[in-house]
Amino acid sequence: MKNHNNIFNIKTILFLCLIVSMFNACDKDDDQNYEKTRLFRPVLNEPLFAEGNSIIVNMGKLKSAVGYTLEVSRDTFATIEYTILSDTNYVEINANNAGEELFWNTIYQVRATAHEADPQYDSKISDLGGVRTETFPSILFSPSSYDVTDVAARVTWEPLGDAITGIKVFAADDLRLTTPLLPEAPVSNEQFLAGEGFVEGLEPESEYQIAIYSGTQLRGWVNFTTRVAEPDYSSIPNLIDIRDNESASAVKDAVASAPDGATILLKRGVTYDLPSTPLDKSITIRAAYGFGEQKAKLFTTGNWNIASGSNIDYIRFIDVEIRGEDYGGDYVFNPSSGDTNVNELLFDNCTIGTLRGVFRLRGTNALVDTYEIRNSVIDSIGGYGLLTCDTNPGTPQTATVNNFNLINSTFNKVGWLIQTRNNCESLTIESCTFANFNNYFRFRGGDGNNNVTNGISIQNSIFGHAWDETGTATTYTSSGVYQGLPDTNFTVGNSFTTSDLTWSTGREIPNLESNYSGTQDDLWVDPQNNDFNFKDKGFAGQYTAGDPRWRTKL
Repeated sequence: MKNHNNIFNIKTILFLCLIVSMFNACDKDDDQNYEKTRLFRPVLNEPLFAEGNSIIVNMGKLKSAVGYTLEVSRDTFATIEYTILSDTNYVEINANNAGEELFWNTIYQVRATAHEADPQYDSKISDLGGVRTETFPSILFSPSSYDVTDVAARVTWEPLGDAITGIKVFAADDLRLTTPLLPEAPVSNEQFLAGEGFVEGLEPESEYQIAIYSGTQLRGWVNFTTRVAEPDYSSIPNLIDIRDNESASAVKDAVASAPDGATILLKRGVTYDLPSTPLDKSITIRAAYGFGEQKAKLFTTGNWNIASGSNIDYIRFIDVEIRGEDYGGDYVFNPSSGDTNVNELLFDNCTIGTLRGVFRLRGTNALVDTYEIRNSVIDSIGGYGLLTCDTNPGTPQTATVNNFNLINSTFNKVGWLIQTRNNCESLTIESCTFANFNNYFRFRGGDGNNNVTNGISIQNSIFGHAWDETGTATTYTSSGVYQGLPDTNFTVGNSFTTSDLTWSTGREIPNLESNYSGTQDDLWVDPQNNDFNFKDKGFAGQYTAGDPRWRTKL
């Protein structure tokens, strides 16, 4: 028995050796028949980033790679700015290998190819993404809208270091600042210490780069875009220029004497009383161009009215601020008489606030065809909101606004968007920012008088949470469709809501999704104080949604 076992063990060992030999033979055969392939595409060890105006590219090291080619573009490779050869996977793109300094504050795209000793095995091109170089370290402040007119610019800085001695203007595409468009504007020591200088001779609606210098040393530059050409006031019929009259009653007096279709020209920085005598004529009230944050202001402790039986083509406010004493009882307009017909009510580039309501329309046969707010900032508006079409007790419910448009504007701390007892023809919200906003649509006219017949369009807009007037709330509930709109079509596109916006049960705005995971305080820098610049640099809509004045610029 013992001998049989030994024979069995020897056979088993020999069999196992045979199997191992067969596997080794197979491995050798596989090695001999292995077909060599190209290298894998390069990948990043860490995302692209910039240090100053250098770009850092840190790729994973490929064992068989003998080098890499990097290509750099500013137009997604429609053209190639630089082609850089490197024998390492870690590359700093700068003047040493690009041949010139990269531009500051500029988005570049980078792609790479890994090379093998035999070029036929080089990798395919790998798109590594894009990165913006840092902003040139400068004492310059970014310009605000009130730092430009149509033909001039105010340049501001922090007076640090060597004195600023001059300002130069360059074309927007002269990225290396080689050819000044205008003679250098000198800066006195007094201006340097005051932190501001001025350039003139610009063209309307044009983009420029404006740079400051200490002698020949560049201290920084910023981009300016001039405004549309200021009207030639001498050619405007029925112009009433009150820029030399800073009396509080100057606007009232001018409106009282103005012919139909007059334009009243105000001085920036001056506060006037809003008229109160019922209006019965077309009028434009606008501020002249000028520097400084303070607009021409119209102040009211009550409201303006529209005369009974009037037929007015337009009422326009352009580039002014309108303020009430409080939002308990003041309005811009609060007419209560009948047979009123206004074709157009417009607020353009205005600041409006501290009111009970912006526009309240009452009375039999009271009609406004188009009411539009554009390029404006509206804040602190009470329970009558942006628009209320109301009725006097015992009178028919016929006060109507046909078309209501909110365009490129910001609305903060507002009680209502619209309340009406009649249909509208259209309601458009385009590129607007809403925060601390309580209620939106209340169409309470009952069957046949509670729709927007051509639908509600909401595009490229952002909605934050409701207004907490007490400052103690922990949840914020808004009403979207508070009442009516049973047959109204909602068209919504590229619009966002913050996570802390909740809707009253069953009153959500149709098709407006809750699609931003952060709160309004996560999204914006300081929504309580009308600073809606984006704090969250990862927000998907930062380039395309909300009031354009706050959008991130490429």
